[in-house]
Amino acid sequence: MISRSLPRRTISFLAGLALALPLWLAPAHADPSKYPQFAQQKPAENIKPEFIGIDELVRQLKAGAKPVIVDVRTAEEFRDAHILSAVSAPLAEFKDYMGSMPRDRLLVLY
Repeated sequence: MISRSLPRRTISFLAGLALALPLWLAPAHADPSKYPQFAQQKPAENIKPEFIGIDELVRQLKAGAKPVIVDVRTAEEFRDAHILSAVSAPLAEFKDYMGSMPRDRLLVLY
């Protein structure tokens, strides 16, 4: 009898993908209770944020956009896990980073 089993590495990857997929597809919602000092703030008059979902971001990436992805969580949360190529600019210190943010590229904050 010929065995046609998948390599163990492939099975591990597929199992991990199956476990992670529901987390990836689940809607992400910011928890304002973690950042009460920012929850009620309004952006400056000259800043017009546009809220997009992951599907729109993927569409823009496929169209060739090269956004700057900014992780505004704490430095500890960033160290634990973050999007590849994201830069860390914790929300509590975000004003310090504003001057270094490019104005000619899409900024994606998460």
